[in-house]
Amino acid sequence: VNVAVMVGGFPRKEGMERKDVMSKNVSIYKSQASALEAHAAPNCKVLVVANPANTNALILKEFAPSIPEKNITCLTRLDHNRALGQISEKLNVQVTDVKNAIIWGNHSSTQYPDVNHATVKTPSGEKPVRELVADDEWLNTEFISTVQQRGAAIIKARKQSSALSAASSACDHIRDWVLGTPEGTFVSMGVYSDGSYGVPAGLIYSFPVTCSGGEWTIVQGLPIDEFSRKKMDVTAQELSEEKTLAYSCLN
Repeated sequence: VNVAVMVGGFPRKEGMERKDVMSKNVSIYKSQASALEAHAAPNCKVLVVANPANTNALILKEFAPSIPEKNITCLTRLDHNRALGQISEKLNVQVTDVKNAIIWGNHSSTQYPDVNHATVKTPSGEKPVRELVADDEWLNTEFISTVQQRGAAIIKARKQSSALSAASSACDHIRDWVLGTPEGTFVSMGVYSDGSYGVPAGLIYSFPVTCSGGEWTIVQGLPIDEFSRKKMDVTAQELSEEKTLAYSCLN
């Protein structure tokens, strides 16, 4: 196995909390890890899609020690694409003209969709999203909650989670990881934290990354304001709690 996309898991259903599905998924991902240990290529790239994706990826990492930790990721590209979609709709521009939104943290309702570094291609060059939208109230409230709650809204409407948009995002994630991101563009990936941006090391946390030569690198040096810092810390705290809960299920 050179690329493993882990879509199997106990699905979250309407009315279920993420923690309800944790113990079921811990046992699933423990066995998936054993399968990878037996059959994965030494440099196998792993993408975990099934929720709780970040913590499922962490469990997988624990039980598949022969796979490098940098090769175990989780999907936050779906949220990233939704953020780009919301901006393109607000500004009535092509979604392909919007770039560098960031999803920080957990693939959950605590994730932080950040537009502070996002830009839009215009006839006169790239312009900051904040400048073009010119509505901080919308960007700091409605935009964030719409992206955070989109999964729940789809479950409410369809009685099951999104299918095609998740599949499309998984393809985007793998394609960029393998073939590289365009110059000047970064994307969101749930990766093993090395302590960047004050995120506790040892969590699988969504960061802005660039990809080249089959490797991802966390984008460094982006300025983080106080509003963003608080949002990033809240989602890191949830991931720390999920990690504790998952390890208690293991025992």
